[in-house]
Amino acid sequence: MFFASAKDNFVKLPTLSYEVMELDDFKPLSGDSIKLKNRITVLIFFGTDVEAKKANAYNLAHKIYKKNHQFKEFQFVTLITEDQTERALQLKERLSEIEDPKNWRFALGTTSAMEKVFESLKTEFLLDGNHGSQYVFIIDKECNLRGRDDDEDYGLLYGYNASDYSEINNKMSDDIKIVLAEYRLALKKYKIDREI
Repeated sequence: MFFASAKDNFVKLPTLSYEVMELDDFKPLSGDSIKLKNRITVLIFFGTDVEAKKANAYNLAHKIYKKNHQFKEFQFVTLITEDQTERALQLKERLSEIEDPKNWRFALGTTSAMEKVFESLKTEFLLDGNHGSQYVFIIDKECNLRGRDDDEDYGLLYGYNASDYSEINNKMSDDIKIVLAEYRLALKKYKIDREI
């Protein structure tokens, strides 16, 4: 009886906005094309200044990526402009000292393409002067933005401040676990024989 009710009471991370724009206007720094659909994505905006957001990348690498990168359908996607290619390659090299960055992808696009994707998140945030953001976002496999609708500090928590180590370590880390657990449960329920 207890286990039956536990399954029904499983906490899901709320959907805060629907239909985040696909990344069709971006090209990968390396590898295959980058898609949000059918992946659990941490979406990051570094815009025209990768250097300014390096500390954010290290926070995310240590507290989120390192713990979860082994899930096959989990990815980090960082949106940058093409002139940031060299900086992104340097950052990726530094990230490899923390963990293999094979699922940390960089997508190259214009600032206007970044603005369109950012607007499709439908949050209260704005991009900064470099078309970047301190905030990072959890996008589910259906291209929906996930977050908290009853956060004790913010009420609605659309994104996680990557410059705030404790917010990444506590809130975002917990929320990523919830989303990954949702998909694992769904796979078990439908007896789909594959890993996420």
